[in-house]
Amino acid sequence: MKKSYKIDVDCANCALKMEDAAKKTEGVKDASVNFMALKMKVEFEDGADVDAVMENVRSNCKKVESDCEVFL
Repeated sequence: MKKSYKIDVDCANCALKMEDAAKKTEGVKDASVNFMALKMKVEFEDGADVDAVMENVRSNCKKVESDCEVFL
């Protein structure tokens, strides 16, 4: 399953950090961040709890870039 989320991030480098953090989150098969569109696309592993995984993605993104936001 793939879903798209609106994000708020200040620079392209920060967006790359968010993408890397999202990819390393358990339950995420793949993730990509488009800085210009302020969107994050996430592909989930089969059987993953989407809501719980996205809470972890948000938390992991905040660890690498404290002023970013992922709107769930």
